Amino acid sequence: MEKMFCYQCQETAKGTGCTLKGVCGKEATTSNAMDLLLYSVKGISYLTTLLRKNNKSFDSQRINRWIQDALFSTITNANFDEESIKGRIAQSVQIREELKTICIRENITIPAHKELHWNATADEYDLLANTIRSIKAESEDIHSLMQLTLFGLKGMAAYAEHAARLGYTDDSIDAFIQSTLALWLDNKLSTEEWIALVLETGKYGVKTMALLDKANTETYGNPELTEVSLDVRNRPGILISGHDLKDMEELLEQTKNTGVDIYTHSEMLPANYYPKFKKYDHFVGNYGNAWWKQREEFTSFNGPILFTTNCIVPPLKNATYKDKVFTTNATGYPGFKHITTDNNGKKDFSEIIALAKTCEAPQSIEKGTLVGGFAHHQVLALADKVVDAVKQGAIKQFVVMAGCDGRMSARGYYTDFANELPKDTVILTAGCAKYRYNKLNLGDISGIPRVLDAGQCNDSYSLAVIAMKLQEVFGLDDINDLPIVYNIAWYEQKAVIVLLALLSLGVKNIHLGPTLPAFLSPNVLNVLVENFGITGISDVKNDMENWISA
Repeated sequence: MEKMFCYQCQETAKGTGCTLKGVCGKEATTSNAMDLLLYSVKGISYLTTLLRKNNKSFDSQRINRWIQDALFSTITNANFDEESIKGRIAQSVQIREELKTICIRENITIPAHKELHWNATADEYDLLANTIRSIKAESEDIHSLMQLTLFGLKGMAAYAEHAARLGYTDDSIDAFIQSTLALWLDNKLSTEEWIALVLETGKYGVKTMALLDKANTETYGNPELTEVSLDVRNRPGILISGHDLKDMEELLEQTKNTGVDIYTHSEMLPANYYPKFKKYDHFVGNYGNAWWKQREEFTSFNGPILFTTNCIVPPLKNATYKDKVFTTNATGYPGFKHITTDNNGKKDFSEIIALAKTCEAPQSIEKGTLVGGFAHHQVLALADKVVDAVKQGAIKQFVVMAGCDGRMSARGYYTDFANELPKDTVILTAGCAKYRYNKLNLGDISGIPRVLDAGQCNDSYSLAVIAMKLQEVFGLDDINDLPIVYNIAWYEQKAVIVLLALLSLGVKNIHLGPTLPAFLSPNVLNVLVENFGITGISDVKNDMENWISA
C-alpha cells in the first residue's frame, strides 16, 4: 500500500498526519506527486534567485506564473488529478534545464543540490517522492517553521495568481516567494531567522492581498452594499464556485442572451457585490452554502458546475452531477473536464453552456436574501455612522470571525458563538467561515447590519484596513487597543497567509480554531502564544466570558 504524509489542513490528526489517504480524499500517490512538484519548484526558485542576484534576465513573467500555479495546485482540495500534477512535474524539469542553460551561458556556478539535477521517469516519481520526504530539517522546530512558511507561501501564490490573471503583477512578490523557497536547498537559517522569515512572509502576504484588492476593485469596481437573492429562477443555470473573478466575468459575458442563468456558490458569493457584474440580468444570486455541502447542493442544482479554485469534495460513486463538473486554473479531478486558457488569455465555456441548456432549472433549496458588500471602501463610507455608534455606546465591540468553514461538527461552535454575542457587538467577516452565521437573524445596530461581510478570504485585507482606519479615527497608538476580538476559523493554506499577515501588522491575541495547526511544534506554538497571544478555542460560554466585554 502506498504511503503519504500530509498535515497541512485543519482536519489532520495532530502528530500523525494523513499517511495512507488524505482526509480530503486525496490518494497517496497524488500527494506524493505533489511533494515532488514542490521539490522541483524549490529547485527552480533557487535558479531564478541565483539569476536575479547576478542581474541576469530570464522569462520571469512566464516562470512566475508557472510557479504560482504549481503552488496553488498543491493547496488543500484544489487538485486531485494525479496526471495533471505529473504533467507539471515534467514541465518543471524543462523549466529547470532552461534556467540552467542560462546560468551556464552567463558563467554562473550551479551548485550540486539534488533539486537542481534529479531525473526520473513518471513511473519513478512515487519512489523519488518517498526519498525526498526522508530529508529532515535540523530540528523539529525549524521543520515546523519551514512548513509554516511554506504553507503561507502557497496562500500568497494563490492570491498573486488571481491578481496576475487580471493583469496586475509585482515581481518583488514573486521574487520573495522564490528566494524563500530557495532557502530550503541551503537550509542554513537558525530558529530565530526562520521566525523572522515567518513574519516577513506575513508582510508580503499583506502586499499580495493589497495587490489583489487593487486588481479586483480597479477592474470590477468597489464592492458595495448588496442584497443577494438566495432563490432560483425557472431557467437552466450554471453554478460557479471558487475565487477567480476573471472566470466569473468571462462566464457572464459568454452566457449573455443564451437563456442560461448564473449562480454563485461558496467563496464566489462576494462576486455579487461588484458593480460591474450587476449589469448582467442573468446573474441571479447565490445558491447554497459553504464548499463542504456541495454533494447535496450540486445534486439539487441540476445544472453544470465550474470550479475556478478549491475547494473540491470528491463526489460519491453514484453522484448524478459527476459528468456536469468542470475545472479550470490550478484545479483538477479525475473525470472532470478541464478548461484551459488559449494563447490570447481567454477561455471557451461553450461546452458548459451547451450542457446547461439540456438541464432542468435548479431546485429551490431556500428563499430570501443575504446582505453583503462591506469591504473597506464601503465600510469607510459609513465610517462616521460606525464611529458615532461606537461613541454613543450602541456598538461596544467588533468581533472578526473570518477564515474558512469545514465539515467537522466542532464548527457548530461558530454558529453558537455568533448567536450568543451581545446585541451591541458587530461581526466583521470574510471567507467561507461566514456561512456558519450569515443567515442568522442577528439584526442591526442603528441601521448597521451586525454581520458585515467583506468578501472572500483574501478580503481579510479589508478587515485589516478597517481596523487601521478605526485606530486612526480613535487616535490610538496600538491597533490592539481597539475594541476588536479576533476569533478566526482556519482550514487550508490561504488561511495561513491571512494569519501571518495579521501578525505582521502587529495584531495580537488571535483565537484560532477549531483546532490549532498540527504542523506547529510545541516550541513554535509556545513562541506564538508568548509573543503574539495566539490561543485556541474552548467552549462558547467560557470564551464569551473571557473575550467579550460585559
